[in-house]
Amino acid sequence: MISLRDLLSDVKVLRVQGPLDRLVGSLCIDHRRVVPDTMFIALCGTQVDGHTFVSAAIEAGARCLLVQDWPAQVPDNCSCIQVAHSAVALGLVASAFHGKPSEKLTLVGVTGTNGKTTTVTLLHQLFSGLGYRSGLISTVSCRVGTKEIPSTHTTPDAIQINDLLAQMVQEGCTHAFMEVSSHAMAQHRVSGLHFAGGIFTNLTRDHLDYHGTMENYFMAKRSFFDGLGKEAFALFNANDPYANAMVGSTSARCFAFGLESEDQEITALGEGYFGKNLVLETASLSYQVEGHVLTCGLSGKFNAYNTLAVYATGRLLGCRIEDLLEGMQKLTPPNGRMQSIVGPGGRLGMVDYAHTPDALEQVLLTLQAIKDFESRLITVVGCGGDRDRGKRPLMAAVVFRHSDAMLFTSDNPRNEDPEHILNEMMAGISEGLSTQEFPSVDSRQKLVIRQADRAEAIRLAVQMTASGDILLVAGKGHEAYQEIRGVRYPFNDAEQLQHQFEKLETLEKEASSKG
Repeated sequence: MISLRDLLSDVKVLRVQGPLDRLVGSLCIDHRRVVPDTMFIALCGTQVDGHTFVSAAIEAGARCLLVQDWPAQVPDNCSCIQVAHSAVALGLVASAFHGKPSEKLTLVGVTGTNGKTTTVTLLHQLFSGLGYRSGLISTVSCRVGTKEIPSTHTTPDAIQINDLLAQMVQEGCTHAFMEVSSHAMAQHRVSGLHFAGGIFTNLTRDHLDYHGTMENYFMAKRSFFDGLGKEAFALFNANDPYANAMVGSTSARCFAFGLESEDQEITALGEGYFGKNLVLETASLSYQVEGHVLTCGLSGKFNAYNTLAVYATGRLLGCRIEDLLEGMQKLTPPNGRMQSIVGPGGRLGMVDYAHTPDALEQVLLTLQAIKDFESRLITVVGCGGDRDRGKRPLMAAVVFRHSDAMLFTSDNPRNEDPEHILNEMMAGISEGLSTQEFPSVDSRQKLVIRQADRAEAIRLAVQMTASGDILLVAGKGHEAYQEIRGVRYPFNDAEQLQHQFEKLETLEKEASSKG
């Protein structure tokens, strides 16, 4: 329990009715979860306005209200506080309610289009391996020390974030690493948090269904760095064209990371940590940084950037080079990020979360580089419903350009017709269904299959494979469900792929015994 007055210590209040010495036992933004002693915070959401449920919250027992718009009626037995922006105030109140836990941790946020989950997961692995008790808030999972908590959003709401951080403090954590999404910034979910540093991975097209334009998307990301204090660090990908603009107005100390073989014109801000002599193998990568060779058990050029960000963060947080080099050899990618599944006869399956044109292209380029010349790269991919429609033809075009065979299928159609989504994807290759315009690696005719049933698409793709082929199943990664018309049905790409490989192996053994 905490007094209302203490909760509001950092909040600029516009109007108050009722006593401020009232004790608050919980915070809530959902009127259906209100219990006695709850403070109900009315948020002006994108879909629903919480102010329409103020009366319902009072009926459920709320005696403290935090609002942006003053209610028509406020009972005499309620305390009502009006603020200019209830979402911003929520973050400050949630932080105060939990004892300002972010100030008791070394909290690092990671933002960007691609690489957020991998980077925060690797940071958590690294620091845990170095003996630091650490917390994690990511798309895949949240961790308080060694305890795992299911994740529902890339960045939870402000109440959940501060609750998780408070649990980390209670469990003796000294460090915490969290993804910071553009939605979170636009909706002020990290308001009131104290960050020791922020990392910018890259910026490519995504979430335009929400932000509308790339400029709005960029501004949402940049607001994270604009909010960092001068004692914090801002670590940015020097090879990304948005880099300088992303951190150009921050008060934080700027540091760069990147690959020296790339364009160096945009590394003017701050010092840097740069890798050179990059070597990519099937299941590992290595490069030189600060005069030492760093080796990791991850694949792909994009993971060279992710691991450079992790290494640089370690250095900025005071870790010794020797400890980092040793610790990073033990890192493994998170579930659904370049997750390999070995099939029969030298086949290789890969499951990856890539759901933007750029991320998908990076994965496909990586797989093309590691496969044998005579082998094929087969891709299964779809696009989510109720999301940015403009990227659908772009993703299909990328797959067509870099795959030898492809199956376009359903992802999470949500409230859209999967066939309609596939129509918009197919528009990206409708003018280039010939090897003349999009030549494959070995100049063979490309095979394009349209199959809305994702399980069937994976089954067909496995049946198409031959010894040495690589099969990529992209778009859903770690997700254990498929969302259709508001219902989440159990579905896991890795499990589906493993199952079909096992069936294929059985069939091949039966055929061999008969032969």
